[in-house]
Amino acid sequence: MVPNIELSREIGAPQSTISLLVTNFPDVAFIKHSRFDMALQEVREMRFDPSKSAFLIALQDILKVKKPNWESKLEVYKGWGWSKDVAFLAFKRAPQSLLVSEEKICKAMDFLINQMGFSCKDIARNPIVILLSLKKGIIPRCSVVKILPANGFLKNDISSMTFLLPIEKRFLDKFVIKFLDHAPQLMNMYRAQIELLDVEIQSTKGRIERL
Repeated sequence: MVPNIELSREIGAPQSTISLLVTNFPDVAFIKHSRFDMALQEVREMRFDPSKSAFLIALQDILKVKKPNWESKLEVYKGWGWSKDVAFLAFKRAPQSLLVSEEKICKAMDFLINQMGFSCKDIARNPIVILLSLKKGIIPRCSVVKILPANGFLKNDISSMTFLLPIEKRFLDKFVIKFLDHAPQLMNMYRAQIELLDVEIQSTKGRIERL
């Protein structure tokens, strides 16, 4: 642990970060120094601020992902239009996106870009949406929000973060209940979409169990 702490201090980590490292991230603090050093270089390349807790989260996530896998995921993000700098900016805002499977990345990107029409830049600004459940969160909410601009209730250029990140109650208040007088089908549409996806999930589980 001592050489890891010393190295952290050398790159400008304040005592508050050191204390957080030892108390909240002991698996990182006690890791082999050579691995710690390599991960630290990766995090520094992404320009994480050593005084922020996100620095330690990124460090922990980098250590969970082997170098070849990390490079492979970077290539996947590049395939969806992100440059290396854009990818680093996205990781800086949501370090956990390093841990998302390549399959989940592609499914989320495909739906948001090809079916919803969001730009890759919008997703890079709000990369936490990649962590959300596609079937239980993204698709049901998008099914509601997609029809609102067509009826003149919302602008077409609404950010994905605006309706995908709020808690359930806030989403319903802002994007469903607010418009029920003019579009009474919204609530039924939202609930039906969730129920449909639940049935699909249970059906898939049943097929797997039979196999």
